[in-house]
Amino acid sequence: MEKLKSMACFSTFSFYCVLFKRKLRRIWRHIRRSSVSNTKSRTLFSASSPLQHSSPSFSRHRRATKPEISQFRSAAMHSSHLLLEEPIRMTSILEPSKSSFFPALTKIVGTLGPKSRSVEVISGCLKAGMSVARFDFSWCDAEYHQETLENLKIAVKSTKKLCAVMLDTVGPELQVINKTEKAISLKADGLVTLTPSQDQEASSEVFPINFDGLAKAVKEGDTIFVGQYLFTGSETTSVWLEVEEVKGDDVICISRNAATLAGPLFTLHVSQVHIDMPTLTQKDKEVISTWGVQNKIDFLSLSYCRHAEDVRQARELLNSLGDLSQTQIFAKIENEEGLTHFDEILQEADGIILSRGNLGIDLPPEKVFLFQKAALYKCNMAGKPAVLTRVVDSMTDNLRPTRAEATDVANAVLDGSDAILLGAETLRGLYPVETISTVGRICCEAEKVFNQDLFFKKTVKYVGEPMTHLESIASSAVRAAIKVKASVIICFTSSGRAARLIAKYRPTMPVLSVVIPRLTTNQLKWSFSGAFEARQSLIVRGLFPMLADPRHPAESTSATNESVLKVALDHGKQAGVIKSHDRVVVCQKVGDASVVKIIELED
Repeated sequence: MEKLKSMACFSTFSFYCVLFKRKLRRIWRHIRRSSVSNTKSRTLFSASSPLQHSSPSFSRHRRATKPEISQFRSAAMHSSHLLLEEPIRMTSILEPSKSSFFPALTKIVGTLGPKSRSVEVISGCLKAGMSVARFDFSWCDAEYHQETLENLKIAVKSTKKLCAVMLDTVGPELQVINKTEKAISLKADGLVTLTPSQDQEASSEVFPINFDGLAKAVKEGDTIFVGQYLFTGSETTSVWLEVEEVKGDDVICISRNAATLAGPLFTLHVSQVHIDMPTLTQKDKEVISTWGVQNKIDFLSLSYCRHAEDVRQARELLNSLGDLSQTQIFAKIENEEGLTHFDEILQEADGIILSRGNLGIDLPPEKVFLFQKAALYKCNMAGKPAVLTRVVDSMTDNLRPTRAEATDVANAVLDGSDAILLGAETLRGLYPVETISTVGRICCEAEKVFNQDLFFKKTVKYVGEPMTHLESIASSAVRAAIKVKASVIICFTSSGRAARLIAKYRPTMPVLSVVIPRLTTNQLKWSFSGAFEARQSLIVRGLFPMLADPRHPAESTSATNESVLKVALDHGKQAGVIKSHDRVVVCQKVGDASVVKIIELED
């Protein structure tokens, strides 16, 4: 009997517990609905909102309807790359953007050439936001590029804008040589013969090429694309050829569209076919050993990189040249082979260039975006810079990009690209300065809605635990800067590694990398390091370097030694990124310890 009574009491107690829990849930739901409705009222029906209603019922304290709550939640939802914390007032889109010393966190690589090699134009490019100058050796000789580089040095001094130098190799690039430089018109369904005999003149019937093994590599039905400088996909400047027949060393093709090709050189790309040529040709090695060593290049763009071994061989060459042992190698992924071996290439290279021009031919159109997103994600998680090409082709001849191109640039930023590489747009384009300025403005707007919080969580999760000491300090510095709404992160470094790790977490504010030079010797002469490290930061998103006085120590033995910090703060104030009462996060070494500290500036 006693047992039955105890069971009844327990059942009654459980019953009242369930009722109490239900009551709590109803109260909590009521509180949440009230909170959402109040927030909704403040955002949707503020005085400046175009959605404001004149009726008294649309007051500040009214309860939002279900459709309105749904709209708010959908706008606040974080996608994988876009952050919209509240409904955007459409009129706010028309408000002009505020100018700043740093045009955008995303960097811009500009290719210098006929339309962009004067001191005046290069100065304009630097002011517009170009941070890396690319020299493409697919055309013209070293003497021509040296003249351009000398003009770049003058422009850097006059504008006081730091700029890195990138040497782009030719690699196993197939080219049609047009010695007369006369325009060649091709008709649809016409026959064109590709021949390794370079003695012949280029015409609408014959294309002399720089490779004698094409006949062995292709077969009937294969597709070949020929374009001016790079394949654009335009019906009027590029031609699609289909292999009809192979005769000895010649390849006879049918032209599938009408086109007019002009200039001394056309690029030829064979879709999904292995070309038996070395990645680093003899010409490339000679250019690197002479022009590259003479100018101490910061980056080597390794064209048509297909295997990790290509990167290792390039590294061996650079190490053997002494002065170029610090030069970073950016593997250029341009075909299906490079895509297949992407992971192993990423492990060996210092950075990746996604060459969407040629790669876009090998891949089906519906797969291009997928490769872009996957490749950029892998680069971001590895903490290695990723550079995207071919974004505003139309600006080669036009002052404004197309709507699709403008969206493409923004998506590149949202996907995680460190830099945008402009090729023909600045090399032979009519508006090089305007192109750089336009791309910079688009990048800046896209960065404002980049979902940094989600990116940070993904990166921390990918790195895993236990973190390395330096990784932990870098992630902590970024988190602290976000929480206190710091205007800038200042990082003191000798190698640049700590600053790059901070930039890896994509903080919303600039990272000022103060590179402290170190005195080194090779037992023959003394020299200061630091210049390479500073310039190589110019391709990393959000990283802005400054070279400090070598008399300042990189590792402070006393926390009170703030001389180098004062120099960095003064630089930030002059640049306009630091103001009175701003908070600044500082990452530096004090003795054997790495320190992250937050300082608030006074008047």
